[in-house]
Amino acid sequence: MSITDSEKDEIEKSSAPLMEHLIELRRRLIWSIGGFFVAFLVCFFFAKKLFNLLVVPFKWATQWAGLDPHKVELIYTAPQEFFFTQVKLAMFGGMVIAFPLIATQIYKFIAPGLYKNERNAFLPFLIASPILFLMGASLVYFFFTPMVMWFFLAMQQAGTDDQVQISLLPKVSEYLSLIMTLIFSFGLVFQLPVVTSLMTRVGMLSSKALAEKRKWAIVIAFVVAAVLTPPDPMSQIGLAIPTILLYEVSIWAARLIERDQVKQKLAREKQEAAEAVAEKAADASSKQARS
Repeated sequence: MSITDSEKDEIEKSSAPLMEHLIELRRRLIWSIGGFFVAFLVCFFFAKKLFNLLVVPFKWATQWAGLDPHKVELIYTAPQEFFFTQVKLAMFGGMVIAFPLIATQIYKFIAPGLYKNERNAFLPFLIASPILFLMGASLVYFFFTPMVMWFFLAMQQAGTDDQVQISLLPKVSEYLSLIMTLIFSFGLVFQLPVVTSLMTRVGMLSSKALAEKRKWAIVIAFVVAAVLTPPDPMSQIGLAIPTILLYEVSIWAARLIERDQVKQKLAREKQEAAEAVAEKAADASSKQARS
């Protein structure tokens, strides 16, 4: 079956936007992957320094436990373990560093398909998301990790005639996994105000509904904390409490958004009423001019 020239033109017109989107997607992917790769190489080059930086909370915990922080020791039991730990650390660090670039590329890809008011509404959340993630990571680094490691260090026992000596000698891979799990968990939980605010703005949630589900939210917070954190009560409670506080922040943010939406609605109604009055006045004056 042959295709006419008009049908070919229609196919080309319909495929042109698709090709433009694919080209744009390719460009954004290249920027995102390239940014991640560069960040990965930089982090891998400084992997040992970054790992030593992550060990600092362990040293603080050692000092809290009354031990010498200069004698903190980590081990690796396989020849390749520390190398792959550095690779894992570089990938994690590269993703964190490249996230603003990746998020920007995602925004630039979807922004042309959004209205101006939708772009203006989406942009603050794009900025708030990495800030909240860094806040969660900072809480892990400066408070939560030292507290957890102090809890584990307290389980050590000195060797005597009646008991064997038990010392904490973490593996480098396990320590990094613990830190990464905590940072990811807290960073993810700290996105709660962003998610609820977006859902409130599009009408999927309301402050009233969030307030009514507060009891369920508390239960879910502890369940999520049990799933995301290591299996110890300190980690679970330490994540559940900030989650509950962030839920309260989400309710407050939802109320602010609703108030802003009401103000915008009243302003639009006022403007529409003024335009209607002006239109009626113009019609009346035109009728008088004709008569």
